[in-house]
Parts: sequence; C-alpha cells; structure tokens
Amino acid sequence: MANPLHPSKVHFSALPLENLDGVSGIVQPVTQTQSVTLESSAAMLVTDFSVSHPYTLPTGSSISQALETMKQAGVRLLMLVNASGNFTGVINARELIGGRRITLAMQKHQIGRDEVTAEMIQTPRSELHSLSYSRISHASVGDLVETLKTSGDQHVLITEPDGSGASRIRGIISASNISRALGVDFNHPPEARTFSAICHVILGHDL
Repeated sequence: MANPLHPSKVHFSALPLENLDGVSGIVQPVTQTQSVTLESSAAMLVTDFSVSHPYTLPTGSSISQALETMKQAGVRLLMLVNASGNFTGVINARELIGGRRITLAMQKHQIGRDEVTAEMIQTPRSELHSLSYSRISHASVGDLVETLKTSGDQHVLITEPDGSGASRIRGIISASNISRALGVDFNHPPEARTFSAICHVILGHDL
C-alpha cells in the first residue's frame, strides 16, 4: 500500500509565502438584518436544527447538570434524549429554577434533590405542541401568534417527515425570539413572555 505521506510520481511545490506588512483588516461576516412584522414568514423565526445544532441532554442527567448546560449554552430549554438517542421531552429553566416539579419528584421517589434526574421533571413529548415545517413555511408570524396565543406555551417544536413514515424534530420557535424579532421589550411588561401577551403588547389588544 502506498504511503499517503510519500505518494509516488507526484510533484509538489512549496507555495511562496508573503509577509503581512500593510495588511491590517480582518474579514467579518456580512450580517443581513431583516425586519420582522406580523406579515413576515413564520419560518424566519424557526431555530432550524439543520442549520444550528440542537441542545440536548441525556434523560439520566442531574438537574444541576441540566442547569449548567443551559448556562453554558445560553438557552432556557433542552431537548432530552434517552439511551437509544430518541427524543423523550423537554426541560426548561422555569422548571429547574421554580422547583415545584423537583419537589414533587423528591416526594414521589423519596430521594434527595441531588438525585433528581432531568427525566423526572421533564415535560414529556406527549404533552408538547408542535407544528409541521411545511405548514410554518406557508404561514405568517401573525398566523403563528394567532395559533398559539391561548396555549401559554413559551416554545413550540417544529417537525418534518423523517423519510420512514414517522416525524422528527426539525427546529423550535420560542416566544422570546418572537418578542425580540418584533421589537417587544421582553421585560416591560414582564408578562410579555407568552404568545398571547406578546400579541397584546404589539397590537394593544388580542387578535
């Protein structure tokens, strides 16, 4: 077998190096800012997992591991996967910080706080809401707000066919992303954290 470091009958030439005298600029990516309105495509607000890596966590992880992962990633929601790599549900910062589910898990399993796992306090996939990517692609931001204003959700998962007759998670849309995109101050009023409240702040009334 030929040695890849010493290929035969191939001639290579050293490239002429240049110095950096007179070079002071650094190329920066071009940021294209698009204004978002209620008439904009809802697909603009999808965190697309085909583009950006989803933040996942094994179901057996401790709640302290979950919180640390959120802090490191700068996110408020993690997708949980079991030992087989299958999606089982989500865990959000409110559940980790608020503690009600943690307390219930401690009581149910008769364990200490440091023994509570992410799986014990997750919102299982059976209780989550989703929209298909194909539907989102043909909908407006206003349609999205209208659809979710009464649900109270802070996140909605986006699905697509996986090619085998089932579906997989394609991405996620969060209420906080919608509020930022539409120019709603996330903290004033502080209740503008759900789709319904965001809509109320934007229009001064519900849709």
